[in-house]
Amino acid sequence: MDLFRRLFSQANTKTDSPTPIETKPPTEVVEKKPETVMTNPLSTQPVEIPSMPNIADGITRPLPPETVISSSNEHLLFGQATDVGMVRTNNQDAVFSFVSTSRSATQRPDFGLFVVADGMGGHHDGEKASAITANMVAAYITNHIFLPMLNSDDETERVPITESMIAAVQKANADIITKVPDGGTTLTAVAVIGDLAYIAHVGDSRIYLITKDHIEQITRDHSLVQRYVELNLLTPEEASVHAQKNVLYRALGQSETLEVDALTRRLPPNSKLILCSDGLWNLVTEDEIAEIVSTHSNPQEACDKLVALANTHGGTDNITVIMLKIPAH
Repeated sequence: MDLFRRLFSQANTKTDSPTPIETKPPTEVVEKKPETVMTNPLSTQPVEIPSMPNIADGITRPLPPETVISSSNEHLLFGQATDVGMVRTNNQDAVFSFVSTSRSATQRPDFGLFVVADGMGGHHDGEKASAITANMVAAYITNHIFLPMLNSDDETERVPITESMIAAVQKANADIITKVPDGGTTLTAVAVIGDLAYIAHVGDSRIYLITKDHIEQITRDHSLVQRYVELNLLTPEEASVHAQKNVLYRALGQSETLEVDALTRRLPPNSKLILCSDGLWNLVTEDEIAEIVSTHSNPQEACDKLVALANTHGGTDNITVIMLKIPAH
């Protein structure tokens, strides 16, 4: 029995058991959680939404006054008046006014052209001479100054403005000699470009520049008595009542050779420019002109008042006046 047990024990001891295969535990897959983003909690308080006004379709709601953006829209203003007066039977004065204003990317300044011509000669010769002059000067300056300004941005291609002004007057002089040999006229013309005035002048019509506290005659009379004043042979007071005060030594239609006064002036903001024939300044003093201009902001009203005052003082000649109001730049 003991033998049997020993044999059985040896048999169990010699039995080879397979070497176990070492295996790695499975890799643990860790699920990446999304990154948490911190946000402010929504307010639990109710939000009040402003009510919109009841606006009809197609109507724009006006902006509050403080949000409206505006710029200066002032432009060159003018008034013009002419009258036969209280004595004459026909008006030998001629007057022309033209203003162009625009706003665009090219930023062109305001342009104005103003002409006063006081005719001399027979019953109709004077009015024909002044009409020819006003029309010729207006057409020439329009074609040689204004239209080139519109058609070209290159100032070097344009004829100088003063040169064109003088050429316009000389062309008008030649036309009068040819068409109205017995007629003549004064000529005072100004082209305003922005705040610059380009002036061409022959005769005794005048231009006054009026500022807040001052009036200045900026043209020179081409009259016999004015020459006497310049030579200290007459005082201004004596010249105003002299028998030859209307005699001119320079005017259009007198000679084929004509000397033209040309000058350029810068116009101060809010200043006024007066162009007038001697029918006005012979009867209305400079102080009266300045007072009427300063008390009438509307240029047309000022012109009408000046003509009415000249007629009140006798109206012995044709009366013509233009007033320009320069904007506040």
